[in-house]
Amino acid sequence: MKKIGRPGKNEINRECKNTILRVAVDLIGSIGADAVTVRKVCEKADVSIGTFYHYFSDKNDLMMAFVREDSFDNFDLHTPLSDIAARITELYMHLIDKYREFGKDFMKSFYTTDNRALSAYLDEADGHFAKGTVMARSEKELDAAVAAGILRNDVNIHQIAMDACTIVKGCVFEWCLTEDSMDIQECLARIMHNYLAPYIRTAPSAIEYANENPV
Repeated sequence: MKKIGRPGKNEINRECKNTILRVAVDLIGSIGADAVTVRKVCEKADVSIGTFYHYFSDKNDLMMAFVREDSFDNFDLHTPLSDIAARITELYMHLIDKYREFGKDFMKSFYTTDNRALSAYLDEADGHFAKGTVMARSEKELDAAVAAGILRNDVNIHQIAMDACTIVKGCVFEWCLTEDSMDIQECLARIMHNYLAPYIRTAPSAIEYANENPV
């Protein structure tokens, strides 16, 4: 039987970085994202300041690690493009579910107006979304829906993508305010459908949708 040797350098580095991230999750959940400092993270993770800066350039960089860890460029979606509202909902739910795994305290403390890293991620720069972000993928899906004749070709796709992101943020904040009592996926799907309905070439009426999807 092969003996288990000492972890390699890459394994040690990965474990140390993951420890910092786990500690950050705990601190965000207990004191809020705005109150988290590099020193507090280092003290709780039992790492030096120098070690922290080996992995992250600053606190903002640490906060961004939670939202930029995975690229959405080639993420597989199962909802057909023909149901574009549900497809955009599925896309954003992947991001929301990832954060919900950290617990509701993390969600409530992370999704705040004080979290500058999150605000920067869920925004645009010079009229464009950053490559690999969920918003950039959302805009790509909406573009594809226009090309496929699902959405009208006279719509401002970039603005719609921005509005879709705003809808998502609103649903997340509402979820936080209601102490996790609302069905965030149902709420997001319903609002996203009603918002996109006027832009869809052959959209069912809101009444038909409500009858098929009772609250």
